[in-house]
Parts: sequence; structure tokens; C-alpha cells
Amino acid sequence: MLKNLLKKTVALAAHRSAKIYLGIVCFFESIFFPIPPDVMIVPMTIAKSKEWIKIASTATITSVIGGCAGYAIGSFFYKEIGIPIFEFYGFDGFTAFKDQISIGKGFWAWVALLAIAGFTPVPFKLLTISSGFIHFNFFVFIFVSALTRGCRFFILAGVIRFFGKKIVPYIEKRSIKILIIMSILLLIGFGIAYLIYQNYEHFLK
Repeated sequence: MLKNLLKKTVALAAHRSAKIYLGIVCFFESIFFPIPPDVMIVPMTIAKSKEWIKIASTATITSVIGGCAGYAIGSFFYKEIGIPIFEFYGFDGFTAFKDQISIGKGFWAWVALLAIAGFTPVPFKLLTISSGFIHFNFFVFIFVSALTRGCRFFILAGVIRFFGKKIVPYIEKRSIKILIIMSILLLIGFGIAYLIYQNYEHFLK
């Protein structure tokens, strides 16, 4: 299932309205979609290397907007929408964080977790919804999200832009292996998120 979803997502990168689809993927990936935008950014940048800044910018902006939507879900619709999303990914939610963050304990730990989720395979959606639920500082949330997501997407697109010709043959010959690696990275990301979830008290000390 995940492999087919990856292939369909990559296929959107070849569409003439790829940037629109990229924006849609980035938006919903920040809320519930399991496939990271990277799988679209790579082929899009290879196909149109001169537009790498536009591609990275589109991914960053729409991802942050999606993050704000996730934040709103956590703030106002946690029980109705947030909990089902957490349960879908095998989590009960981060309700235990609320009191500790509200009194200032663990503020920087939460910033660190948000940054990790924004820059790594750790599911960003889990932190966007949780940030809204605990009413984490909204402006700090936007700043950290924009900084980490922007760094991730601009670095990725930049690397493809300047080294794309060298790696295109590699990608074409090993597309299946790359899909497998992406799947593994997703599993690792969820594994890290689960460890954080199981040891949240340690991270807030």
C-alpha cells in the first residue's frame, strides 16, 4: 500500500501542474498524509532545475500553512479530528504534555522536538497537532516550522539542482531501491516519534 502511494505521489511530479500538487501534498503532509514531500521535490527539481528555488519555496510555504491547519485542529478539534489521526498512526496523543508546557516547563525541549520533526523523517503532523493542543506559542511555532522546513526543502532542492546531472542516472537505475529506502526512512521516523512519545517526561525535564 505504502509503495503504491509513493509511486502515485512521485507520478504527480511529472504533471504540468506539479507545483500545485506539490503544494497540496505539503499542506496535507503537515496534517495527516504519510508520504513526505521529498519524493516530489526530487523529480521536480531534476526536470526543472532552474526552478529549484520556486519548488523549495512552494514546499516550504504550503507545508507551514498546513502546519498552521494542524495547529488549529489541535487547538479546536483535537477530540474530533486530532485523536483519530493519532490513533491512525498508533499513538494515543500527547495530552500529558499540556500542563507541563503551560507552566513553562519543557518549552525549549518542545522547540527541539518541533525542529527535529520539521527537519527529519519524524512525522511533522504529530507535532503540529500537539502544538495546537497544548497551546504552544503560535509565533514560535511558525518561526521554527518555517526555519526547519525551509532548510530541509531548500537544501534538498539545492543539492539536486547543482548535482542533479550526476545522480539522475543513479536514480533512474535504482528507482525501486530508492522507494524502499524512502519507506524505511518513514518507518524510522515513526519509530523515533514513538520513542519520544513513550519517553516524553524525559524530554521535558
